[in-house]
Amino acid sequence: MTAALKVTGLVKQYRQARALDGIDLEVSRGEFFGLLGPNGAGKTTLINILAGLARPTQGTVEVMGFDVAREYEQSRRALGVVPQELVYDPFFTAREVLRVQSGYFGMRRNDDWIEHVLHNLGLTPHADKNMRALSGGMKRRVLVAQALVHKPPVIVLDEPTAGVDVDLRQTLWQFIRSLNEEGHTVVLTTHYLEEAETLCERIAMLKQGRLVALDSTRNLLSRRHGHQAQLKFDGEPPPSLGLKRGQSSCWLYGFQEYVQLETLLAGLRTAGIRVLEMQLIEPDLEDVFTEIIQNA
Repeated sequence: MTAALKVTGLVKQYRQARALDGIDLEVSRGEFFGLLGPNGAGKTTLINILAGLARPTQGTVEVMGFDVAREYEQSRRALGVVPQELVYDPFFTAREVLRVQSGYFGMRRNDDWIEHVLHNLGLTPHADKNMRALSGGMKRRVLVAQALVHKPPVIVLDEPTAGVDVDLRQTLWQFIRSLNEEGHTVVLTTHYLEEAETLCERIAMLKQGRLVALDSTRNLLSRRHGHQAQLKFDGEPPPSLGLKRGQSSCWLYGFQEYVQLETLLAGLRTAGIRVLEMQLIEPDLEDVFTEIIQNA
């Protein structure tokens, strides 16, 4: 089966700066895929090439088997992109924006789908308001609706929840998850790593235009070995127990096996130190991301 996205030997050079440096990447149909990296890593450049807004210096990019350079029309129809920037036409209502967007793709009598998208993104009460009158969060919802209006099989979300409230995040992810369950491929870039950890099946990490990690979310999380406990005491624990001072009067204890906790607690009892609080902290994607990016 043809991959939803296929990137081969991708290089993008801007004069002296190389934004992408030999990227090889394949995203299967129906995947919920994460594309992560620090600012300037090349994520938006890659998205711009996918959308046909920038041309690769070297290499090929395909969307649903269509080359983005040679088969632009077909690849663009297969792709819906939610940009990071708030770009909108101030002279139309939200509903009119979606009707115009449908026309760009030659879609007529698309009102039923437009109403479906408006409803699922919580935009129906605001559909006939001028775009200038909408809040920033509502404008971002309209951008999501625009990307979905032509029913693309591949959806790219570039920081879709940046600076928006909890309500929008919950509404957006509920709808996007339902589309993914129906077979749509979703590619997400986000700085909210807990979102990527929860939603994405596989994750790619970029640093300075290079692909430095590509694996399932579960395998990436398993790279961070060991566990950590955060504790508070009614006294100062002896240095021999291997505790490190944390924040807010807390102490941190790293261990590999849970049986080591009993050894720690026995040592504290012997020292006459009483445990007031204890919390186990499992590694998350932010820990793994920081470690990979720092060591890449």
